[in-house]
Amino acid sequence: MMQFLGPGFIFAIFLGVFLLSRWIRVLAEYDRGVVFRLGRVLKEPKGPGLVFVFWPIDRLVKVGLRTVVHDIPPQDIITRDNVSVKVNAVVYFRVMSPIKAIVEVENYIYATSQLAQTTLRSVLGEVEMDDLLTKREQLNIRLQEIIDQHSDPWGVKVSMVEVKHVDLPPDMQRAMAKQAEAEREKRAKIIHAEGEFVASQKLADAAEIMSNPVTLQLRYLQTLTEISTENASTIVFPVPINMFRKVFGADE
Repeated sequence: MMQFLGPGFIFAIFLGVFLLSRWIRVLAEYDRGVVFRLGRVLKEPKGPGLVFVFWPIDRLVKVGLRTVVHDIPPQDIITRDNVSVKVNAVVYFRVMSPIKAIVEVENYIYATSQLAQTTLRSVLGEVEMDDLLTKREQLNIRLQEIIDQHSDPWGVKVSMVEVKHVDLPPDMQRAMAKQAEAEREKRAKIIHAEGEFVASQKLADAAEIMSNPVTLQLRYLQTLTEISTENASTIVFPVPINMFRKVFGADE
């Protein structure tokens, strides 16, 4: 029994355990393994689950398939109307082809980040300041399409790009505040003018109706009735007798 437990047998056991630890790998559901066999990549990635890698012949590179949320640092941008601003954004992307992400580019996360930064400066530098503030959804779609087109050879799919914050210089903020205040005053004056116009139309219509003698006489009587109900004192209200003749149809 002691002969089987010699140094050679113990070394074989340790060697076997070491090889099994290097050969057997477990990949999560969101991971894939790109295997290089003697320097050549295998056609299909391995995983998820239990994966056998015959080290030292094979070398496994693990690639995550989950969506990566990457912040683009603030970029100095000069818009088409010569306004200097700082803009930062966030880009959402994921690996669709693990083999391309490893073989076609050295570091796909760093490459996608640099591509997003240069595209952000290029696209936003072609628009005016007002479009940058009011047409942000259209700019997000354009950024996503351009970055996704250039990252497709790397096996990376860019699903969304969002411009987060536009940092305006102080003098531009003051100018925009004055512009917004002037715009509010203009709308207030327009609304006031429209109200005056409608009121003048109503007054003109009322004057045209009141030009009828019968209508004017009825209005006199209504005014007399309102005054008599509101006050207890006696009120002398002179009314020409001709008004009553026209109301009751009497001859003059």
